[in-house]
Amino acid sequence: MSGSTPDEADAAAPELLAQRGAPSRTNEVGRSSEPTTLGGHAVAFLRELSVVVVGALVISTLLRVFVAQMYDIPSPSMHDSMQIGDRVLVEKISRVQRGQVVVFHDPGGWLSEPAPQRGPMGQALEFVGLLPASSDHIVKRVIGMPGDQVICCDPDGRITVNGHPLVEPYVVGQPPSVIRFRVEVPADHLFVLGDNRVNSRDSRCHLNDPGTVVGAGAFVPTAEVVGRGVAVVWPRAHWQSLDPPPSYGGIPTGRNPARDHPVIEAGPEARC
Repeated sequence: MSGSTPDEADAAAPELLAQRGAPSRTNEVGRSSEPTTLGGHAVAFLRELSVVVVGALVISTLLRVFVAQMYDIPSPSMHDSMQIGDRVLVEKISRVQRGQVVVFHDPGGWLSEPAPQRGPMGQALEFVGLLPASSDHIVKRVIGMPGDQVICCDPDGRITVNGHPLVEPYVVGQPPSVIRFRVEVPADHLFVLGDNRVNSRDSRCHLNDPGTVVGAGAFVPTAEVVGRGVAVVWPRAHWQSLDPPPSYGGIPTGRNPARDHPVIEAGPEARC
């Protein structure tokens, strides 16, 4: 060793040997943090699995709240398009348009009786999207947008929107409506009908409801709309998309801007 005396080298030798023989503290720490037994491996696996599960639940909840959700069809009002118990995928991003199937909260007095409530476990599974939503939701088809004039019926028995007759292939074996009416949809509201016209509590049924404006409860506030139905996804035999029929593409624009209050002409038969 250059620059050191023999005595200094002899004094340093034991210290160097001790350092070379001692195990690395860094290596000891690294080895102690790794599971060395079956139990340790199991704990590490469960820890990683819990992170994956929690992350999946968070993502599923965010998707349910902001993007899409499953809903059960609770009644026969949408036959033959949808059957009781069918599950419909509803997306919450795009803007609602005429002819689309929509899910909305009961705007008040539309449901004849409250839907049965799930228990705590069912509510938790519904919240994270593992069960379809239930409770106070209603499924109908949008016929009139804000400012539209909807009339039943023309000389050929068809419902018209802004003078344009609708061809409704989803109405099977029955007339488009036995209830006669003429309405103009107010701002920020929708006029909706079920596909099973003889067995659907829809906008027609509330055209004579009492209120500050008689019949105002027939129109669904757009703020109560959850989203539009994209497709029936379960059971597999009932799978189908829920795109509007082509006849909705030729409807001219209604009043713009729409009135604040509805215009309603309907006889006493406008009840369900």
